[in-house]
Amino acid sequence: MKHQKSGFKLGRTPDHRRALRRILMNQLIEHERIRTTVTKAKFVRGDFERLITMAKHGLQANAEETPAGTARWVHAHRLAKAKLNHPAMVRKLFETIAPRYEKRPGGYTRILKLGPRKGDAAEMVLLELVEE
Repeated sequence: MKHQKSGFKLGRTPDHRRALRRILMNQLIEHERIRTTVTKAKFVRGDFERLITMAKHGLQANAEETPAGTARWVHAHRLAKAKLNHPAMVRKLFETIAPRYEKRPGGYTRILKLGPRKGDAAEMVLLELVEE
């Protein structure tokens, strides 16, 4: 029975799922849209939106120009580095993506259905960042 068990396993080990999540988030930051399956898009969407919110809060704290604000910015930066493990993507997240959504309260991504994949008929989607 599968009572009280949430989340996507994707037929992978926990380490492989963690690596997949990191790769998909890095690709989404780099290209701002990725073509993937419905399940993988739903798997990564929540974590990615939390990552953008965390970066936004870090930027707002840094704007305070107090030692506590700077500490919160550093903390947000370190958490993002731990999630993404790619310095260039962390820089892009904090310098271009987070400021773009400063006034937006949430809902930074959208999923557009593309239809079935030719090889195995898996439902494909386009996961992309919304334009303000």
